[in-house]
Amino acid sequence: MAVGKSAIGHELAKLLDVPFVDTDNLIVDAHGSIASIFAGRGEHAFREIEARTVASAVEHAEGAASVISLGGGAVLDSGTQQLLGRCTVVYLECDEETVASRIARNSGRPLLAGDAMARWSALFITRKPVYERLANLVVDVRQGSVSELGHRLEVALRDYAAAKQEVEN
Repeated sequence: MAVGKSAIGHELAKLLDVPFVDTDNLIVDAHGSIASIFAGRGEHAFREIEARTVASAVEHAEGAASVISLGGGAVLDSGTQQLLGRCTVVYLECDEETVASRIARNSGRPLLAGDAMARWSALFITRKPVYERLANLVVDVRQGSVSELGHRLEVALRDYAAAKQEVEN
C-alpha cells in the first residue's frame, strides 16, 4: 500500500508500449469507491470483488504483454496467487519511512483508519512473505522518481526475460 504501484506501473506500460490496468480503478469504476465498499459491505465483500476483478484482468491480458497493478491485499487470495503463477510478478519493495508521507497525504485508505502508520506496518509484516514468495523480480522503490523507477523496472524485466529465455533454450 502506497509504494507507487499505479504510478510506476503506468510509467512502465508507457515505456513498454503496452496496456496498463489498475485493478483498484476497475473496482471503483464498477462498484464505487473502495472506502464505500468497505463501509457498506465490509472487507470480505471487497476481497471477493477484488479477486474477481484481478481474475478478469489477468484472463483478459492472457497471451499479450500488459502491466496490471493490483491492490496491496489482492495477493492474499489463494485463487489470485494461482493466477499469478502464469504472470511475471514484480514486488515493489519499500519501507515505512518511504511511504509515510504518501499515506499522510491520502487518508482515504479504509485499512489504515486510526493510526495509519501502525496499521501499515502491521499489514506489511503479514503481507511481505507473500509478496516475496510470489515475486519473480524484486525492485527497490525507495529512491528515484517515477520515471527513473519505471526505467529501472523496464531494465530489470528485460534482463529477467532474457535470462528466462536463455534457460529455456
